[in-house]
Amino acid sequence: MNPYLDEDLMALAEHARRFADARVAPGYLERDQTRVLDRALMREMGAMGFIGPELPEAWGGQGLGSLAAGVIHEAVARADLSLSYINLLASLNGQILAQHARPEIGAPWLQRLTRGEALLAIALTEPRGGSDAASLRLRMERDGDAYVLNGEKTSISAADQADAAVVFARSGTVEAGARGVSALLVPMDLPGITRNRFDCHGQRAIGRGSIFFENVRVPASHLLGQEGEGFVQVMQGFDFSRALIGLQVLAVAQAALDETWAYVAERQAFGKPLSAFQGVSHPLADFQTQVTAARLLCLQTLWLKDHGLPHTAEAAMCKWWAPKLSYDVVHQCLLCFGHGGYDRGVMEQRLRDVLGFQIGDGTAQIMKTIIARARAGREAVPA
Repeated sequence: MNPYLDEDLMALAEHARRFADARVAPGYLERDQTRVLDRALMREMGAMGFIGPELPEAWGGQGLGSLAAGVIHEAVARADLSLSYINLLASLNGQILAQHARPEIGAPWLQRLTRGEALLAIALTEPRGGSDAASLRLRMERDGDAYVLNGEKTSISAADQADAAVVFARSGTVEAGARGVSALLVPMDLPGITRNRFDCHGQRAIGRGSIFFENVRVPASHLLGQEGEGFVQVMQGFDFSRALIGLQVLAVAQAALDETWAYVAERQAFGKPLSAFQGVSHPLADFQTQVTAARLLCLQTLWLKDHGLPHTAEAAMCKWWAPKLSYDVVHQCLLCFGHGGYDRGVMEQRLRDVLGFQIGDGTAQIMKTIIARARAGREAVPA
């Protein structure tokens, strides 16, 4: 029993799990080696309704809510964390487009997004600042019926593979801080855009890289919301994505635990299964308890969102705790497999994949500051 998942959501989760086991999991290691995102598989996911199910039907979704997005995301991540970025980016960017794009601009992209025919990146981080997201330097200046972009974004997921990006740029002065940041939907085939790709430890199928803008003209109709509102838009979207990230990495941790429990129950040492030794079974029991609790927190956060209730602090809890916990879990599971775990393979790849989330999308320090402000008050916890 689960207090947040009804029978329909449980059935949806099982449906997604069967698909992920059959179609996603078999290519996990190969996609890490080739660093190629399987677009055909992405279209399959779209045809199954697994991309952006929480979006309104008018925008290509199914109107199923945030918890539905969460259980699908969890199932795909269990099979391949890197590929589950398709779901994460679709939900984060889809929400922004559905709420802030002009219908004639946003609708075609959202239809392609939910069908698995387009991949959208979110371009926020810059070379001079990751955690200090309000200090953006990428410039956007109005020139007739277009905005002209000049500058660089870096450490962007799917930078070299995205078909478009939600780009955050400075439309006001640097002194204006967050109030001088605006957002644009930018097709990645516009003249003046160049991209590269980093050689990261994990999440290699989706990849990360930089996007360079040199006098890139973006139609003014592609402005999302009003000028100066971009930072607020993305911060609201991150409350959703942080809970999804929690489920994403915890799904990997649970998969590692499931395999390790089975292994230590079967493997013999000194005439007993490894699980008979408390030095083996107790650390796994500790981690099983924490993973179960962290997952419930993530589901609670999505439930709060679906019911229109505040969830910023809970989302921050999901984001700092789940990635660290998942890394520690996979590390412990790898050790339980001994020399076999140290070989290149599924467990080693999981360790590399979950590590990145302790860095990207908000560090633990930033998340704890958000939580402290929510509990003690913003004035008591200044920036």
